[in-house]
Parts: sequence; C-alpha cells; structure tokens
Amino acid sequence: MKVELRDPNIIMKLSRLGSFHQSKLSFLRSFLNEFKDWEYSRDLFNLDKNGYGEVVYSFRKEKRIYSLVCFANEIKDEERSDRVIATKWDAAFTLHDGVPKRDDIERLKNEVPKQEIGRLSFKELTLSRANKSVRLFNHVIEKLSKGKQPDLGLLSKVGYLYRTTAVYGSGKFGLADRFRIKNRKEINGPFRLEMMLVYLVRQFTFDQVNHIAYYKNPKKAVKLDKKICKNLGIGNSTGLGMAPFIVNHPTLLNNWILSREKALKKIREIKIVKEEDSNLFIQCVKKSLINITSWNTDSEYQLNKIKNLLKDVKKFIYFIDNKFDFEIQYPFNQIYQWLEKEVCEECIEYVVSIMMEPFNNITESLVKQMSSDEDKYFNIPSHRTIEELRSIINNKYPNILEINFEKKESNQNFWFISKNKEEPRLADRYDENGSELEQPLAIARDIKKLYEKLLTTKNNITIAEFLNKNSDFRHVVRRVFIVEKFPYSEIQDNTISKNLIPIDMLRLKLSFFGALKFDPRSDKWLRICMFQGAPLPNELKNYDEQWIYKSSL
Repeated sequence: MKVELRDPNIIMKLSRLGSFHQSKLSFLRSFLNEFKDWEYSRDLFNLDKNGYGEVVYSFRKEKRIYSLVCFANEIKDEERSDRVIATKWDAAFTLHDGVPKRDDIERLKNEVPKQEIGRLSFKELTLSRANKSVRLFNHVIEKLSKGKQPDLGLLSKVGYLYRTTAVYGSGKFGLADRFRIKNRKEINGPFRLEMMLVYLVRQFTFDQVNHIAYYKNPKKAVKLDKKICKNLGIGNSTGLGMAPFIVNHPTLLNNWILSREKALKKIREIKIVKEEDSNLFIQCVKKSLINITSWNTDSEYQLNKIKNLLKDVKKFIYFIDNKFDFEIQYPFNQIYQWLEKEVCEECIEYVVSIMMEPFNNITESLVKQMSSDEDKYFNIPSHRTIEELRSIINNKYPNILEINFEKKESNQNFWFISKNKEEPRLADRYDENGSELEQPLAIARDIKKLYEKLLTTKNNITIAEFLNKNSDFRHVVRRVFIVEKFPYSEIQDNTISKNLIPIDMLRLKLSFFGALKFDPRSDKWLRICMFQGAPLPNELKNYDEQWIYKSSL
C-alpha cells in the first residue's frame, strides 16, 4: 500500500503547526543520541561559597573538544529580567571550540557576561545567559543545607532551576561563522551546538545548588537526589525574535517538516507491525499522560488546549485498548485515519510524534536530512516565464489566493526590527507608527500582490524581463520557485492578520528543538522546559531513549 505525503495546504496552516510536539526527530533528542559516546568531564570548578565564579565542562572525542565556559554573577533582584532588553543575568555561558586556556577564560570573563555588547572570537561557537527561578532555587538550597530533599510538589510546578533567555550562534557578536564548522560530521544536524550548551547549563544548575548548600551548612548538607536532577530541565523564555526564522529559512523549514511527514508516511505503510513495536507505542502514549497532567500554565488559551488534548488522548487510549487490533494489516494507517476523524489537531500531531518511538530504522536516516545548504536554492531561474510562475502560484498557494487583503483585519499587523535590541517585533498597523519600516515577512500578502500583477502580464514574458520592471517583487518570486521544489517551505497562512496567534510560530520551531510544556505568557512570548527527564551527562552511554515520556517528580 502506498500512502501520500500529507497536503502542505493543511499541514502548513499555523493552527496545525502550532500543535506540533517533540519527537525522535527533535534536535535535543538527536543531539543526545549523537553525543552519547563522547567523554564528559567537569574541567574547572572555581565558585566561591555563594556560588559565584567560573566553571568549565567539556565533551571530547578523539581530537575534538567542546567546552562550556560558565560565569555565575551576583546581581540584585531588581536587575533580574527575562526580557531581551535586560543587561544583567545570574549566569552567562559560551561554548568554546577546544580547551580554553587561562588567558581565554580571563578574556571571556570580561566579555561573556555583557552578552550582546560584548565581543567574542572565532574560538567561541554559541553564547547564552540565564536567570534563576529565584524562589525555587533558594528553596532547594535551603532544604539541601538542612540535609533534606526539596519539596517535589513545588519543583513540579516549575520544572527547572534556571531559564535561559537567548542562545546565539552563527557569527553573532563575533562568534564563529557557520562556514568554519559546518563540515564537522558530529554537528551536521541543526542546532547541535545550541543543544549542547543548554544541556551542559542544566548540569551547571545542579552543581551550583549542591555547592552553595554545602558551604551554607557543611556538616548537614546533602546533594540533590539524582532522580530529582533527571526530572528537572532547563527553562527558556522565548519571544517574537524566534518567529521570523521559519519564514527566512524556507528550505530548512521544508526539510524539518518533510522529515516528519516522511516518517509518518513510512510508518503508515508498515503492513505488519511487530508486537514489541506496538507495545512500545502504546506504553509511550500512556506514560505521556504524566507530561500532560503536570503541564502548568496560567494561560486560559493554553489551559483549554491542554484540556482538549488530555480528553482526546484518553479517548485514543480507550480506542486502542478496547476497539483496535494491531494484528490487522497497516495498523498505523488505520490509527491515523481514526485520529483525523475523531480528535483535535493537537492530539493528531501529538500521537503522530509518538508513532515514531519504535522505529529507529525510519527516524535515524531522516535525522540526517534535516539540514539545508540554503544558498544554492536562492537563485531565481530568470529564463522561465510568467505563465510558469502563475501556474506554480495557483498550485502551491490556493488558500492564500482566497484571502481578501482589501479587508482591514487582513493587514492588521506589521513586523519590524526594534531599535534597542535589533529583535523582530509585531505592531498594529492602525494604532502604531513605523509601518514604513515593515520587514518582508508578510509572504501571503506579497504572493497575492504578485499574482494580481501577473494576471495583467503576458504569458511569454521571462522572469528576467518582469523583474527588470518590477524589482520590488524579487523576494517573493524567489520564494515561489523555492516552494515549487520544497512543498513544506511556506506557511500557508497570513502572518499579518488580526487573527494571527504568533506563539503558533514559536511552538513550531520549539517542537523541533524538543521543548515540553509550553507556557504562554501572552500571545507573543512563552516559557518552555527542555531536557526534563533527560539522562545526566555521566549516564549518556546507556540510557532509555523513551526518557521523555517517563519524566515525573
């Protein structure tokens, strides 16, 4: 039986993309798998009794070494902020290429805590900062210093001791440009170094609380229980700065989504499923309820999504326990068809992610297809004709062409770059100034404008001739020829609509990172948790690949 890949005009809608969840294809999980046989060590631990100072961790294999250099700083409570405009943080980090010398550490000590206004060198690969979850951090230290473990109920409400507010790479602020390292086999997949940084920062948070608790009460203090450590992650606050990435990197987005769609297709085409594979799938679905029921948020929007997800996952579990037989042919195809008829989008995509768990033979090859050498796809084929261009738009953007941009609500928002932090922002076109500085992120509107222009242009005119007189359409013409080859490269929705929910764009990217427990703080930023339940660095050589469904405090 042959199953078709799912229709991009359905999958690339923001409501569907904003329902994606982590899977075996997610970057933090593939990072752990790829680095599990590397040697981990803590190379420097120079903190004072209050936990301030520097620490260095490393992963090494043969001659390659990556070192996380950590700087813990004393700041006042009023200086602590998750906003990108903050200038001080509890800790700052950089991933150094090789072993940092004493001179490197002194140089970095002066620059890394400054973050954006500091300057790094080609020896540094990524840069980040993080703030304590103060109440929880202090609670853990207080309990450990008295010889007790912290309150699990309190820990479960937050899930982490620190949260990062940005992770930078690829040449920003003097960091190494991507071209210097892109051919290294071990980091060929997307965001491998960023995942390494976040993973090692998580270990730093455990080491720091243990250290402070000991010096607070050397005679009674105990270390944080390893099981508790495993079930704490690292938090992250993410805002609109992440959203344009998925618009500005169309071929990369395509390769992420296409890998997921290929995995689903291949799983649906399995004629006979082994009993151990179906059992593992069912086990992961049931154990995943722990994550759903421990998902805390104050957002009414998210609470409603969680409520519907929990209801539909329980409905699905009842179905596979009582009304389904895995001994039939093509069982996962039957399951998928049932999901599309019976449950919400969030539940569909949630179960699709879990379907991948038993099938390393499918996912491992797809993980290697998730990068993109983008430059080669950005040349416009100038010899082709207007007739061809119009035909591609008709085939690839049918829903976009139906949007009426004469309506005020279709043009409600505009994207711009903030002057203070050079970060993307979203504003109301009719209430705020600055729309003349709009960024080219309204792809749906620009596609529609291009199409209307093409309707009055002769069929045999070449693209070169057209752009010679209409150069303002160059960016969108390029996108049309990209989507011709890369069907999942374009969001099939209006990114400036009044009804836009920006966090759908954030959730899409974060799901591929491997984030859990999305906690919207508004429609424009959210908090997440990463690596919750993950093995500790000294456990990587032998760990349960389904750890993510079994985390529980």
